[in-house]
Amino acid sequence: MTKQIIRRKQVDDQYLPVELHPLIKQIYARRGVTSSDELLLNVKQLISVEQLRGVEQACLILHQAFIEKSKIIIVGDFDADGATSTALMMEALSLLGFSQHSFIVPNRFEYGYGLTPEIVELAAKQGADLIITVDNGISCLSGVDRAKTLGIKVIVTDHHLPGKQLPNADAIVNPNQPNCTFASKSIAGVGVAFYLMLGLRKYFREQNVFTDHQFNEPNLAQLLDLVALGTVADVVSLDANNRILVEQGLKRIRAGKTRFGIQALIEIAGRNQQQLVASDFGFALGPRINAAGRLDDMSYGINCLLAQDLMTARAMAQELDALNKTRREIEQGMQLEAENIFNQLKLSQTQLPSAIALYQADWHQGVIGIVAGRLKEKFHRPSIVFALAKEDSLINDNSVEIKGSARSIPGLHIRDLLEHISSQNPDLITKFGGHAMAAGLSIKLKDFEKFQQCFVQVANDWLSDEDLQCCLLSDGEIPASAMNLAFAEQLRLAGPWGQNFLEPLFDDEFELIQQRIVGEKHLKLVVQKNKQLFDAIGFNVDINAWPNSQAKKVRLAYRLDVNEFRGKRSLQLMVEYLTVA
Repeated sequence: MTKQIIRRKQVDDQYLPVELHPLIKQIYARRGVTSSDELLLNVKQLISVEQLRGVEQACLILHQAFIEKSKIIIVGDFDADGATSTALMMEALSLLGFSQHSFIVPNRFEYGYGLTPEIVELAAKQGADLIITVDNGISCLSGVDRAKTLGIKVIVTDHHLPGKQLPNADAIVNPNQPNCTFASKSIAGVGVAFYLMLGLRKYFREQNVFTDHQFNEPNLAQLLDLVALGTVADVVSLDANNRILVEQGLKRIRAGKTRFGIQALIEIAGRNQQQLVASDFGFALGPRINAAGRLDDMSYGINCLLAQDLMTARAMAQELDALNKTRREIEQGMQLEAENIFNQLKLSQTQLPSAIALYQADWHQGVIGIVAGRLKEKFHRPSIVFALAKEDSLINDNSVEIKGSARSIPGLHIRDLLEHISSQNPDLITKFGGHAMAAGLSIKLKDFEKFQQCFVQVANDWLSDEDLQCCLLSDGEIPASAMNLAFAEQLRLAGPWGQNFLEPLFDDEFELIQQRIVGEKHLKLVVQKNKQLFDAIGFNVDINAWPNSQAKKVRLAYRLDVNEFRGKRSLQLMVEYLTVA
């Protein structure tokens, strides 16, 4: 799809430290950094746990559970945020003196998402006195009701947007619930779990629990590697508070202070632990953990994070790596099929609908979210991909359910759109939930075409022509004096970069010296500017358009990166978009 490169405007950056590189100062100012204090990223600047509504009530319940040695079941989610949240809660409770706790993660193919009544029954069979949800629960009304019926207390910790009705839990800790003043509304599920444990440690200190029970107050900073991984992998907005959590977790990992599971995942992904950056969580570690929940059982990913020795962790990381390779193969096949559906329609860019909703009976439920994301990136349209909720469903059964995973573009809040469709068509969507940019839903197969029509119509009404134009925001040209490895190293460590605190993107014209396809559809380039040669690579390019023997000059939108090969580090341009100049 044709993309428009728009250069960011020059803004005032005089209030930022003079010792910063001028280009980095400008990059920070353009991303909304308003003072030098925001660049410190130390734990003292974290938002106070007192601002998080529900923590005090949750601490009262947990203290009572501690005294009574109650059986606690943690119910997680089957993605990387859910896995890190579950692992964090398991470890934090142990550090705080609890001994009767375990976890359940619903298998997406058997139970579906969240605290369902079926999961509550399973927890009850395991003797649960208290259920704590992590990264889910705010929309699980019937599950919480079932728990209360069985006499099981429930603490909901979540970060997803609530519906009109809140669950009847004994305590709810979620910054997005009504009347919560916690400023970081974009905190991940693992961040919410971490804050609750900070609150519990403070409460235990005030109640003299550590003194009375003769054990040391734990340093919960040792959990920040999990917080950093889950935060980036869940693609939440990196506001100031989230950047602190991620940076502190990265510092611990780089210093060798991380758990065996994360160390093993870094090794299997071929990353350098001392040079790890936030994007490594999103592109290397997170997908391997997610693969367990997508194709098998997320318990495997959680147990890798909880591994007590490196040998065990390495064995589990290898299994997760194998699952991730299988996931890639499935994803590539599904993506090709989805793109073929569109190609057969022979639509021009101006004829594309305002939204995409696709379903195929043999698509894999665990990979639909990734495929929706790929379609969104390729066509710059909000996209939903559906698969059968249960693989053995009878297609001719009118009651058969299909599950969809949605990804959106800037300008369209996908959860709000689903809520609007549901309010206008009360029986169309069985259930839904999510964020501005990603959501999940269930509908009946017989209603797919009706939903598809509603989805496209509402998207068309809500999106402007400008919204449907794919624009790349560039920080402009890099001066020749900064086109080197030293500046690229500075830029890597100037983050953490991520959602809504975007890694710098630059654009410029280069002479094209060499071009070739590697790994089926990646374009390896050698380009030249000011008599300097640069290696560049673009992933998943249109192989019908590239290599282009007629091209002598190219305009690249690119990111500066450091390529590490056999211990040697070199400058590399990561091409986001290219056209013939």
